[in-house]
Amino acid sequence: MNFKPLFQLLGAAAMTLSALLCVQCTPKQDFALGNGATVIPMTIKQGTTTHYLTDYYPQWEGATALTSDDERLLLAPSTDNWEQFTITTQSNVLVSTIDVWHAEEKLSIVVLGGPRDTEGSYMSSTEAKRGTITIVATKPVVEAVAMWQNEEVDNVKIVGNTIEVEIPTVAKSHQRSHIRVFAASADGRFNDVLLPLEYGKVVWDADDIRRQDFQSQILYSLMIDRFKNGSTANDWKLNSPEVLDKVDYQGGDIVGITQKIEDGFFSDLGITTIWISPITQNPYDAWGQNRNPDTKFSGYHGYWPIFSTVVDKRFGTDEELRAMLSTAHDDELNVILDYVANHLHIDSPVLKEHPDWTTELMLPDGRKNIGLWDGETRLTTWFDEHIPTLDTRREEVCEPMTDSALHWVRKFDFDGFRHDACKHIPLNYWRMLTHKMKSSMPERQLWQIGETYGDVELIGSYVKSGMIDAQFDFNLYHTSRDVIIDESRSMRDIAAAVEQAEAAYGSHHTMGNITGNHDKPRFLSLAGGDMSLWCPDDKAEGWHRKVGVGDNVKGYARLSLLKAIISTVPGVPCVYQGDEYGIPGANDPDNRYMMEFEGYNEFQQKELAATKAMFKYRRASMALMYGDYRTLYVDDDVYVFMRHYMGQWAVVALNVRPDARKVEVTLPEFVKATGADVALAAEGGKVSFADGNLTIDIPAYGYVIVNE
Repeated sequence: MNFKPLFQLLGAAAMTLSALLCVQCTPKQDFALGNGATVIPMTIKQGTTTHYLTDYYPQWEGATALTSDDERLLLAPSTDNWEQFTITTQSNVLVSTIDVWHAEEKLSIVVLGGPRDTEGSYMSSTEAKRGTITIVATKPVVEAVAMWQNEEVDNVKIVGNTIEVEIPTVAKSHQRSHIRVFAASADGRFNDVLLPLEYGKVVWDADDIRRQDFQSQILYSLMIDRFKNGSTANDWKLNSPEVLDKVDYQGGDIVGITQKIEDGFFSDLGITTIWISPITQNPYDAWGQNRNPDTKFSGYHGYWPIFSTVVDKRFGTDEELRAMLSTAHDDELNVILDYVANHLHIDSPVLKEHPDWTTELMLPDGRKNIGLWDGETRLTTWFDEHIPTLDTRREEVCEPMTDSALHWVRKFDFDGFRHDACKHIPLNYWRMLTHKMKSSMPERQLWQIGETYGDVELIGSYVKSGMIDAQFDFNLYHTSRDVIIDESRSMRDIAAAVEQAEAAYGSHHTMGNITGNHDKPRFLSLAGGDMSLWCPDDKAEGWHRKVGVGDNVKGYARLSLLKAIISTVPGVPCVYQGDEYGIPGANDPDNRYMMEFEGYNEFQQKELAATKAMFKYRRASMALMYGDYRTLYVDDDVYVFMRHYMGQWAVVALNVRPDARKVEVTLPEFVKATGADVALAAEGGKVSFADGNLTIDIPAYGYVIVNE
């Protein structure tokens, strides 16, 4: 089917700026107490820190006043309506609150300062009786704050190492709400505790968890063109001598996704959320240039938008997209859309009308500002000459680009976004987009996750209630990958990465823990040894040879071990298409072959079964979804930790080396275990229990999950 006439028609038919980008947004203020998502805590340091109110309450356009009962906190407005304000403290404030007022109504923000004590400071919920939750800590508690939604709970009692929290009566009128507890000992802050409530009662059973409970998510990342061809009516290739078939369109489409939902593919795998690649209209000709081999590229991946509010006809129609979303929701699946806000294709009518909307290509020193990902060029660098970066620091650019993103969740029933190139887009864009989303659609539960490579401070600067909910934890992935493969590395590095993430993003963050993605070599080829971690050009490898696994036994065992890590530590697991059964490959485009749904070899069959078992167990375990995390043992080869939730627990033991290990750990007294069994394990995993002690046999490159 030839779409060029349609493309020309769209360009000639006065696709004006407002038609291409802008969507009207009707702000709506909702000051009902306890409504909406829970606010991410505010972090402060000694001295003066500056904050934006919309980072915490994005639907509020200012406030009447901000106050605090804590004399250590000095609050001052930077603007008349408190949209920007400062907090000054000369004390080591560990846990506190500030109150945000709008007329007579008040909501609160938890304030966290001082260190997160990861050396022995731990607390966890143990029981809930007669409307009172009991939390036990390992050290005497000196400060504690409990929140129901965004209201501070008045009835909080501290007795030595115990905190008692009375669930507010108003919680009984809400199908889903949350209790959060923050506390500190004299040595620093404990982990925080999160408890979902169902009409005012603590949720005990995983069967009561819904798809909108985002801590329970398991993500599946798919590239539409390379997933399943469900309709040949929209098949279209460039068929250009300049473009190798490997980087031309292969026919995957939205109908193909619908078909796989209907045949139970995602549900059988244990997935709760599907992340689909961008669907916006991409160019109909070839761009970019690879040398050796010489080829240009089609826009099959979706990351070169020409029209930011138009579904690419090669993927489907508006009606097919709505049908896919409806089918997914009927099957209790979320769908999030990969959205590109950083750039537009150079042939976009918007850029032709507004060529000044881009950042400068040439730097003052004469260099081209391409691929300079960090430092002072982070917010201005271009990805390539045909996809100029938009200068969204400017309001006249930011307004229509946030409207174009809003279009997709207003016109279609998406459950949120995966945001591309998040760190290359300034903070004002995320504040504006989330303000528009939450102000105009307060009833929608939308989740946003971003893509940022960098340290925890940079990644965390985007993770706020008024910006985005989470980011992919590439630091955990890279550390896990390197430790699993490089035997000179220590398992202590993985434990440190988990604890660093918990301290930076909160104990119950929803950061994405990945098996890999469309921009990385397949983990399996690295794990099996057919590709090296230190390969100088991991893209060229796939152009010049058939990349395989190497050692199948080692490769697939290590892939299962990676899945055990990402499925059991805090955060939400995310599997890239094909990693569920294990396929080899170099970097882009060798990691983007068309999906296969049958004909698996014996290693792939075993890997797929292990993946299903792992995800099924996670979805059935309140301890893994909401449990508090505590390291029990770690050395160079072995890592053992516990997740605990209201008396339910899981102990996870991981072995990263080729020799089996036996490890003994002691359960905390408050666990009160009367026995222990292996819930899930690699072949050869065993456990014995005596007097609160677990003796765990962990297979080579293996894992064991133990519960009562």
